[in-house]
Amino acid sequence: MAESATLSQAGTLTLRLADSDATEQFGARMGRSLVRAGLDDGLVLLDGELGAGKTTTARGLLRGLGYTGRVPSPTYTLLEPYDISGLSVSHLDLYRLADASELEHIGWRDIAASLRLVEWSSRAPGLRDAADIQVTLSLDGIARRAQITALSLRGRSVIDDLGIISP
Repeated sequence: MAESATLSQAGTLTLRLADSDATEQFGARMGRSLVRAGLDDGLVLLDGELGAGKTTTARGLLRGLGYTGRVPSPTYTLLEPYDISGLSVSHLDLYRLADASELEHIGWRDIAASLRLVEWSSRAPGLRDAADIQVTLSLDGIARRAQITALSLRGRSVIDDLGIISP
């Protein structure tokens, strides 16, 4: 899956993912790591340029949690909710938000107890303070580069788990 992986002391894991399939597989592994870390109410930020693999990572994460249905990009709906064997997951795309205050209008408080996957989190910079993991994706030809950063102690356990199972 990942052609190379490095883990820094600061709690950042960098992976080179060969293609979109590898990106989805990474998301699935991260989903399983989130469950092992008890992050059923965690906040995962997914950032990167357009086409870098944010939705592909989220789709893989949902697959890793056992979801088998269609996983659309929430670009237009802003929020896609999922119930996976009693686990509530909320997938958000903030690209179209003009201001962070708009989070309240899409029901941010209502999803506080769910695992939240947030694409384009830079549209609401205050989210980083409450997040557990930030995944920053970038294009590298047909490959992707994923930088996974722990932003909490719970997030660090996910990074450690991913680092252990990475090649």
